Amino acid sequence: MTPPLTERVNPLRDPRDRRLPRIAGPCVLVIFGVTGDLSTKKLMPAVYDLANRGLLPPGFALVGFARRDWEHEDFAKIVHDAVKQHARTPFREEVWRQLSEGIRFVSGQIGDGDSIRRLRDTIAELDEARGTGGNHAFYLSIPPGLFQTVVDQLREYGLAEQRYGQWSRVVIEKPFGHDLTSARELNRVVSSVFPSSSVFRIDHYLGKETVQNMMALRFANQLFEPVWNNNYVDHVQITMAEDIGIGGRAGYFDGIGIARDVIQNHLLQLLALTAMEEPTSFEAAQLRAEKQKVLAAARPAERMDLHTARGRYAGGWQGGVKVASYLEEKGIPRTSTTETFAAIRVDIDNRRWAGVPFYLRTGKRLARRVTEIALGFKRAPHLPFSSTDTAELGYNALVLRIQPDEGVTLRFGAKVPGTQMEIREVNMDFAYGGSFTESSPEAYERLILDVLLGDPPLFPQHEEVELSWQILDPVLDYWASLDEAPESYEPGGWGPACANEMLARDGHVWRRP
Repeated sequence: MTPPLTERVNPLRDPRDRRLPRIAGPCVLVIFGVTGDLSTKKLMPAVYDLANRGLLPPGFALVGFARRDWEHEDFAKIVHDAVKQHARTPFREEVWRQLSEGIRFVSGQIGDGDSIRRLRDTIAELDEARGTGGNHAFYLSIPPGLFQTVVDQLREYGLAEQRYGQWSRVVIEKPFGHDLTSARELNRVVSSVFPSSSVFRIDHYLGKETVQNMMALRFANQLFEPVWNNNYVDHVQITMAEDIGIGGRAGYFDGIGIARDVIQNHLLQLLALTAMEEPTSFEAAQLRAEKQKVLAAARPAERMDLHTARGRYAGGWQGGVKVASYLEEKGIPRTSTTETFAAIRVDIDNRRWAGVPFYLRTGKRLARRVTEIALGFKRAPHLPFSSTDTAELGYNALVLRIQPDEGVTLRFGAKVPGTQMEIREVNMDFAYGGSFTESSPEAYERLILDVLLGDPPLFPQHEEVELSWQILDPVLDYWASLDEAPESYEPGGWGPACANEMLARDGHVWRRP
């Protein structure tokens, strides 16, 4: 007998068919800290873009929780304005109308029982009115110090309960602690309420198309993987540069610095994806297992005085605009020793990468906003050309551009037209925008959809977080032991001189993206 056509069993759909879009089931998304910049500029527009692409069901609801004294209509107006200003896809009135019917706001304080009770009642009303089926995702866009209070209250009021046929998930934004000890404590707090399969740690870089394309580049092609090892790769540079200062984030940033903010999560995750072995499948467990092997084998260089660098931007001119130094930023104490630039060398003790240094750098007020992974290849062991023929030839490089112009560049030597055998570097380029008619979704679109679908491959688990802290903690401890401020660097450049000296000791230079 043919089974009845239900949400769970559709005889016309083959789960192996990837051509059909993945559409979330009925659910409620609750955002704590909904008045912050992240929510306004990223989360709300991403929710609208998902709805506009037809990836959210009619039975979807969005609930904001914050201290503001707003009514539902006030919050809907905030979402409306955020969507019109920041959404990737065009604004369509009919999409907004359907989405806005499920928008609610709960005014309250974190830690206040009456507030959480009102939230519970609002969610129950939506389950009934919108048919959201008891499926709830809680996005904690709040400081980590408030996590325990929130998850404890979710448990106390029954919102974290995993009932049969329903789900309850929690989403955590970085930072995942400020060192190994605090990361373990944070995991203890969250895992005491939610099972690990229901905890989603957001690293938005893992939602970017080029990061995911790295796995396709390596494992879908015979061309690259044979040279993706220490027989051919000389060194790897992973850069995340920003051309802005700290903006209005003084209170957050000065307490952690850029190494904790970027290297511990974004850059070490990119390192893991670059260096990992081929997984047996792209299921979450297999991907995580390979990333964890790499992070377990990675370590900072032994001589941290030679192979780490930190800096702090000075005041000056950038892009024709006079900018303040870090110490002149509003809210920064004059005694601060927080770094705004960090570079470290990481070595990986395994057969594939032994002897290949990985250089990670990140900074603010640099020359341009760019994130890339560059594999520098060894020079040919013998060149049948004179030294003048190859004077302008550098090393071959494969560059994965993650932002802003997503794509891949292969740099190699070619003959200059003419009668002489002169060889010069040229680029072979692949750009997402020029090769595909499909537009790339924003990272938060992909990640929010994955949360609602319960699809975990792009989310690091606590083991990866702890391994990353084990790599970075010795560097932070070394810097803390120094009785000196970070080296100053001019805005609009590529960081302090000590970063260039760090690579020069190994016979390398930083790429100019």
